[in-house]
Amino acid sequence: MDKILILDFGSQYNQLISRRIREMDVYSEVIPFHSFPKIIDPDVKGIILSGGPESVYDKDAPYLDPSIFDWNIPVLGICYGMQLLMHHFGGIVEPTQKREYGKSEIKLAYRTLLFDHISSKSIVWMSHSDHVRKVPEGFKITSATDSSIASVEDQLGKIFGLQFHPEVSHTQEGDKILANFVLKICNAKQEWNVSDFIETSIHEIRKIVQDQHVILGLSGGVDSSVTAALLHKAIGSQLTCIFIDTGLLRKEEAKEVMNGYGNLPNLDIELIDAKDRFITVLKGITDPEQKRKIIGKTFFDVFEQAKASHLDAVFLAQGTIYPDVIESQSVHGPSATIKSHHNVGGVPEEHSFQLLEPLRMLFKDEVRRLGLALDLSRDLVMRHPFPGPGLGIRILGEITEEKVKILQDADSIFIEELRKNGYYDKVSQAFVTLLPVKTVGVMGDRRTYEYLSCLRSVNTTDFMTANTSDLPHWFLELVSTRIINEVNGINRVLYDITTKPPGTIEWE
Repeated sequence: MDKILILDFGSQYNQLISRRIREMDVYSEVIPFHSFPKIIDPDVKGIILSGGPESVYDKDAPYLDPSIFDWNIPVLGICYGMQLLMHHFGGIVEPTQKREYGKSEIKLAYRTLLFDHISSKSIVWMSHSDHVRKVPEGFKITSATDSSIASVEDQLGKIFGLQFHPEVSHTQEGDKILANFVLKICNAKQEWNVSDFIETSIHEIRKIVQDQHVILGLSGGVDSSVTAALLHKAIGSQLTCIFIDTGLLRKEEAKEVMNGYGNLPNLDIELIDAKDRFITVLKGITDPEQKRKIIGKTFFDVFEQAKASHLDAVFLAQGTIYPDVIESQSVHGPSATIKSHHNVGGVPEEHSFQLLEPLRMLFKDEVRRLGLALDLSRDLVMRHPFPGPGLGIRILGEITEEKVKILQDADSIFIEELRKNGYYDKVSQAFVTLLPVKTVGVMGDRRTYEYLSCLRSVNTTDFMTANTSDLPHWFLELVSTRIINEVNGINRVLYDITTKPPGTIEWE
């Protein structure tokens, strides 16, 4: 099928470009910048150069393979990708006097096909410390902000550059700009859909697994549940799901998980109680990366032991998805690590399993569409995400059983009120964090000195960017009052209004 090829130069948003294109029902693929194919692929209708953290003048800066122009198809450079194009063709790229980060307004100089049906003034998301001072011969400036060149295009309409990021939701008309490139300039056919992914995945899973057994780490969350449904459809009784109670779950989570898969008949699920083990190995650990990696390793240790009861189990399946991988390690290229996810950065170098991650190339919204297509219940599919490390990364600082109990009770109240007041399905993810700080309060004419907690609620479609949920003050006050009155150990409640970026959704 027709596809758009994305070259990864290290941007945290490179896979988000891919997701935006797939939303158009066009297949997209991300490869390292240094792995550009030497043989022309006629299915590739366009090439996108992602952003990146480097400067084009850095000694070891990611380079541009000039053979991409031999394909004679449209090329779009984004941020660092635009600067590479300008540098390659003889333009001047230099550091800015003032870094441009966040929302900016661009003004169109020319309404080219890339900006078809785009407002003459539009809000975009910038993130750069270098800028193009002079464009090469044969290029024209198509838009600008008050402080920088925002977009360029060659005279033949085959090479385009955007200094801003059209793929992030903060760019108001970014989807239209990308659609103009993919559908109008590249003329890519809209042939990608979830049903094709299901059939292709089933074929690949059967080809890889053959007659061997698979153990799946089931968390009760959306990702692992959809993974279970897909594997169950592909290999049936060759799948055993293991749910580990780490002691870091939400209140009554274990019971809900074990009772929540009635719509998957004959799904084999085993429950392992490992609460004491996880609390013990995390004693005294305060660093977020250490906690994630310790939790990941302990998961693997428990699975290794479980394998003794399944000697024919060769594969360990996980509900790993794109954002997990992007933020954990270099994905198909040099992307900078933000944080290690327990099932990516926590995987030990030596283990006896072969990993099976059928959702690894999907974003959260794609996973949800896949779950509905696999006939999972809407309640399960639309459930708020819960991180694999659980409350271990929502308790800042050292983890203790006392803190787990406090946070479970507070989080349960927040989620209960969201459901009761009709907000649960209107927000993408909500939870409470417990801070390693105590504050003075007064209750019943007595001085208290208890923990500080913070409510977090965000709205997002891709979980790569997110805005704070606009919850009404009366609701936040209601939740705060209930938590302080009903949870022993908390005497103050805050609300986190940080967007992603610059923050992350989870605190650790």
